[in-house]
Amino acid sequence: MTENNEKSRPPYDDEISLVDLASTFLRRRRIFYAVFLLTLLSGIGYALLMPQKYEFVSLVKLAERDVGNTIEKPALVIATLENRWLPDYRAAYNDQHEEPMPMEVKFENPENTSFIRIVSEAPQAEVVFVKEIHSSLIAQLEKSQALAVSNLSQSLKAQIDSLSSSIEMLRGTQDAGAAIAAAVEKRLSLESTLKSVQSMETLALGRQALEPAGPARSLIIMLSGMLGLIAGVFFAFFAEFASLVRAQMNDI
Repeated sequence: MTENNEKSRPPYDDEISLVDLASTFLRRRRIFYAVFLLTLLSGIGYALLMPQKYEFVSLVKLAERDVGNTIEKPALVIATLENRWLPDYRAAYNDQHEEPMPMEVKFENPENTSFIRIVSEAPQAEVVFVKEIHSSLIAQLEKSQALAVSNLSQSLKAQIDSLSSSIEMLRGTQDAGAAIAAAVEKRLSLESTLKSVQSMETLALGRQALEPAGPARSLIIMLSGMLGLIAGVFFAFFAEFASLVRAQMNDI
């Protein structure tokens, strides 16, 4: 008889129906509302109170020996900026203000160009400070690039003078026509390179982006609403679970 009763018992006797879930949710709806509203209001407050940050970009064109051919490789310049000049500026700022520099500075080299982008994100009120940082780094870069241009120009002039002396010596020598022609051609090439040398140029300083950086306020509010829905449902059912556990513990 017992076996027949067990066989006749419907499977999944402990299965929770959608009606049970709905009734549980309705009983704990106040918890859902409280959690949802708290999360949503927190998201709205954060979105309204957080300072809007903008991207500020300074752009420089590195010194070139000819069109598209920089004197120093952009990767080497960026490595020097990241590992020497920027840490020096941070240390000086820390010594002066007794606190870390409040913003990051990034360096980029658009592919196949001689440009270096100096990028910072900061509130609009900090534009003067951003330009101060960028100007200091650009000043260091200008010194380095000016030295590279000077060294290259001196080297090219020395080679041109040496070729000119060689040509003068060869002119008094028999059967030196081919050597003189090659030396003249080489000198013309060096003179063309010398004329093509271009110094570093600053194209933009602390140019502000039109749109704020980071997520939009509307997106933050929408995400906080979604998070409030999920958290509200979770806490509503967790409260029901805790209530059942507490009731069973009282019966023991």
